[in-house]
Amino acid sequence: MFTVEQIKQAHSKVKSGADFPEYIQEIKILGVTAFETRVKDSCTEYFGTEGYRTSSTPMYEELTIADLCDKERFEHCLKIHQHGETDYFEFCKDCAATGVEKWVVNLNEMTCIYYDLAGNDVLTERIPQ
Repeated sequence: MFTVEQIKQAHSKVKSGADFPEYIQEIKILGVTAFETRVKDSCTEYFGTEGYRTSSTPMYEELTIADLCDKERFEHCLKIHQHGETDYFEFCKDCAATGVEKWVVNLNEMTCIYYDLAGNDVLTERIPQ
C-alpha cells in the first residue's frame, strides 16, 4: 500500500491548481482511491482498497472557516488557482474565507466535491484525465 511520504513526494511537484490532474494520476497509480482534505489545516485522510487508510499531519496553523459560503467568490478563487495564479496555501486561505470546509476527491469517479461547514455540496467538479 501507499504511504503519506509517497503522496507528499507526488504533491511536491504541484505548484498550482494547473498541476492537479497530473498529481491525481500519480497517486491513483500508488493505489489511492479517494481522499478528504480539511481546509482548516490541510490534514488529509487517504483511502485505498480493502479499507486501507492513512492520514497526513496538519500543514499549517489552523484557518478559520467562514460560517456562510460565498459560492460565486469560491468559484472565482478556484478558477484562478486552476490557472496557476495562486499557490496551494493561498487557495486554502481563499477556501476558508469563502466558507469551504473541505474537499473530497474520488479517484474512481474522478470527481472533486467541495463542502461547506453544514456539509452542503458547494461544487462538484470532474477531474480532467
